[in-house]
Amino acid sequence: MTLDELKKAVGWAALKYIRPGTIVGVGTGSTTAHFINILASLKHKIEGVISSSEASSKKFQSLGIPLFDLNEMESLDVYIDSADEINSKMQMIKGGGAALTREKVIAAVARKFICIIDSSKLVKVLGAFPLPVEVIPMARAWVSRELVRLGGSPVYRQGVVTDNSNIILDVHNLAIIDAVALEETINNIPGVVTVGLFARRVADVVLISNEQGIKIID
Repeated sequence: MTLDELKKAVGWAALKYIRPGTIVGVGTGSTTAHFINILASLKHKIEGVISSSEASSKKFQSLGIPLFDLNEMESLDVYIDSADEINSKMQMIKGGGAALTREKVIAAVARKFICIIDSSKLVKVLGAFPLPVEVIPMARAWVSRELVRLGGSPVYRQGVVTDNSNIILDVHNLAIIDAVALEETINNIPGVVTVGLFARRVADVVLISNEQGIKIID
């Protein structure tokens, strides 16, 4: 199977977690983009979606799927998104698509977080994928120095402005052993909006697509 076929397969597997008449939280990225196309097959059975990015929102609009404002609801039944890396504890690195802050907010609100990935995203130790950090523009140099002090090598993601009008620093050369502690430490640096470590709010279910089919971890 090609990588695209693996991503489509796991997208179809996620449909069984969606109840009719509910509002579905949906993330951003290449795997999630396939899921959005697949979700269109249920668009007359669900009430609508909460989108994590302007890019995903445009896709929903083109497919005729209603968009809702997260501020209008107290809770969310399910959030479906992918990850750039995930470990056996269901802790993740996210933010390759620069939507990490909105993704983290929606994940926090959702009662169930379903992570859909192909098997290449499953790792023993997080950090081979550069860790994204969303930062307000005036704090870029200061936050970079603090990330160096933590042992990372931050690189400014040139030409990228988040949907929140901020910038992204991608932190290379990390081997993340204590993801919870690192998430808290980076989030506490003044100027950081959020870090793309999902260690406190982990996935509740992980669907992994490989050549043999779909593996479920919950």
